[in-house]
Amino acid sequence: MSKVEEFLTTAEEQEIVAAIVTAEKNTSGEIRVHIEATSKIDHYKRAQEVFHFLKMDNTKAENGVLLYIAVLDKKFVIYGDKGINNAVPKDFWNTTKDAIQAEFTKGNFKQGIINGVLKAGKELETHFPWIHTDTNELSNEISKG
Repeated sequence: MSKVEEFLTTAEEQEIVAAIVTAEKNTSGEIRVHIEATSKIDHYKRAQEVFHFLKMDNTKAENGVLLYIAVLDKKFVIYGDKGINNAVPKDFWNTTKDAIQAEFTKGNFKQGIINGVLKAGKELETHFPWIHTDTNELSNEISKG
């Protein structure tokens, strides 16, 4: 079993997917989680690549948020599209990062991811509220590389 497969149990992954569903319930925003073992390039650049690969840059309102995690590197990046980046307060991604990091430091990876997903969802709801014509544009499943 790879380090990526060992990072979260199946049950933990399902709890994270449930948190994504909850976070997206009242917003047109899209949240994805991507986990891979390591990156040969800068983690922020890799998150940008994954964001594009997952077609997160194709959302109508440019309001996708990716939580990218490189397990062996012990690094993560929160990457938001233009629409959400232009809407959130300047320190928002840092406070979200801190909420995730607080749990990761204790080894609570599932809870750290859930905290980040729910925090992003609340902010997306503020700036991109759900309307009856909204559709879920992207999968809620965790992607792995």
